[in-house]
Amino acid sequence: MARVSLVPQKREFFTLFARASENAVGISQLLVRLLDDFPPDENLLREIKEAEHEGDRVTRELVDLLNRTFVTPFDRDDIYNLAGAIDDVCDYVDEAAGNIAGYGITDVRPFARQQAEVVLRSAEKLNEAVAQLDGFKDASRQLHELRDLEDEGDRLNRAAVAELFAGADDPLDVIRWKDIYEQLEEAVDACENAADVLEAILVKNR
Repeated sequence: MARVSLVPQKREFFTLFARASENAVGISQLLVRLLDDFPPDENLLREIKEAEHEGDRVTRELVDLLNRTFVTPFDRDDIYNLAGAIDDVCDYVDEAAGNIAGYGITDVRPFARQQAEVVLRSAEKLNEAVAQLDGFKDASRQLHELRDLEDEGDRLNRAAVAELFAGADDPLDVIRWKDIYEQLEEAVDACENAADVLEAILVKNR
């Protein structure tokens, strides 16, 4: 039976959340490298997969700590939801990278590179906001900037899909790239979703 602690494990929770958000930045950096250095080598693809596995590991550690801790630094459901939301960022980046590498494309479209940059900037802003969690400090600037990036991601996705349908001759190429664009947009949306969860936590604990 797992030992339950009656002492709030504040430092451990905040340390794990910092690890999770830093890992989201790391996997997003690898995504940018993948598109800049296309076609990717196997080592880079393995690094991306390992970063996705690291996200899973941190999430499991957070859930395990949650199950062993009686008094948590903030609401238990919020801890669980934030852990899952940050992990979603890594999952979508990994899925996009897998599609880029596995769909048999030969050239990377410029819109995809721009989307990857937005994913990275969003992950960086999310990481900055997560750093404010310890002490429940004001993260309104980071969260506002992250939502602006989500709007930018939406605009890029619409423009990318419009260009795709207007100019592509190969129907399979349209299908491949539409799927990739959507996965990249999902990664940005995942950052915003994590920001929404984080904002609710900060508001409730002021």
